[in-house]
Amino acid sequence: MNDLSGRDGTLTRPDYRSRVVDSRLSKLLKAFGAVEIVGPKWCGKTWTALSRSRSVDRLDDVAVFAAAQTDPALVLMGEEPHLVDEWQDVPQIWDAARRHIDDNANRKGQLILTGSAIPKDRDAIHHSGTGRIARLRMWPMSLAESGESTGAVSLSDLFEGKFEPAECNTSIEDIARWCCRGGWPANLELDDEFALEIPGEYIASVLDISVPKMKKNPETARALMRALAVNISQAPKYATLAADMAYGDERREPDTQTVKSYLEMFKDLYLLTDLEGWEPPLRAKSRVRTKPKRYFVDPSLPAAVLGAAPNTLMRDTQTLGDLFETLCIRDLNVYLSAMPGAGNRIAYYRDDKGLEVDVIIELSDGRWGAIEIKLSDLKVNDDNADKLKSFRNKICGNPMAQVRDPEFMMFLTGRGGKAYRRNDGILVVPIATFGA
Repeated sequence: MNDLSGRDGTLTRPDYRSRVVDSRLSKLLKAFGAVEIVGPKWCGKTWTALSRSRSVDRLDDVAVFAAAQTDPALVLMGEEPHLVDEWQDVPQIWDAARRHIDDNANRKGQLILTGSAIPKDRDAIHHSGTGRIARLRMWPMSLAESGESTGAVSLSDLFEGKFEPAECNTSIEDIARWCCRGGWPANLELDDEFALEIPGEYIASVLDISVPKMKKNPETARALMRALAVNISQAPKYATLAADMAYGDERREPDTQTVKSYLEMFKDLYLLTDLEGWEPPLRAKSRVRTKPKRYFVDPSLPAAVLGAAPNTLMRDTQTLGDLFETLCIRDLNVYLSAMPGAGNRIAYYRDDKGLEVDVIIELSDGRWGAIEIKLSDLKVNDDNADKLKSFRNKICGNPMAQVRDPEFMMFLTGRGGKAYRRNDGILVVPIATFGA
């Protein structure tokens, strides 16, 4: 167990860059005995946890790992909040943490746990931790966190009816760079030449280390990664993914259960996120029937799988547009993570007539907003605006359904210079002006 003092008595690293979830983490520590921070490797979970911790035990230390296997309670001792980093390597820590919290009268802010994968041996966990351990999801850095966005237009403000015009010129070249570099804290100060190597190394690490630890085949995992990258921001059927994994050779197609199993593994590693279909009211059958759209948690991952570079994406705007949509889903998830409410979610809309909206953000209190994603503000025109208005009229026009009007409707764009409100009330917001 390490007790190293930083500012305010915490273990904050001198060059720590604040994250959107910082305030949410502080709030949860005041409400629960422990907070579990989950997310993909390299996204900054440990440094964020250290910024609120006063002592730490790291499970990647051989001695600490051995102690935890002998008695999980040994790694729960230290000045509070005490951090247990990568706890999932010894799943018994979860139940020990729950007992530890109970033994200390459920005192708030005792522990922080970080995990970059769901424990493989889930049977070793017997209690849910409900009421004692809160969960906080982290993502790779958003553009506002990395400094590429001014954050002048706030998602939380939009739900409060607040909007002020803003400016920040962004080019297609900028979008291509951001998609390929990704939101990895390790590449913040690196030139493109070096930063563009990180996503490829991340993929290699997943295939060489994480996948075998999950008792899966790296080659099958690689094939599914490529199939997902080819179908990026789509809602592919299992059969489509299987066919793409086989590269056209029907004899090599995996069965549906294999595809499902490997998709679950990627979710367990926090590499994928699904967007479910949205339709009010809550019990609408289409919420269940609409296939989920699948996204990597960062656009640099599918870019690396496809071998894409900024200069090649400039000649393939279809792929760049799909990667930009992935970037927007990442940033929206980051900004939503700072907002209160356990039931907040991001979804998409598609009806049987072909009317589609890229993103619906729905808060747990029933407020919602609709977002269309466009690579360039040149694609923002009256025809596309009419589609948004048709959607609103369909959802809110039936008085029997009692669906409230959206708090906002918006075009979220890549290329662009100005965030403004159109005459019809629809917002146009470049991603480089957007934030929490």
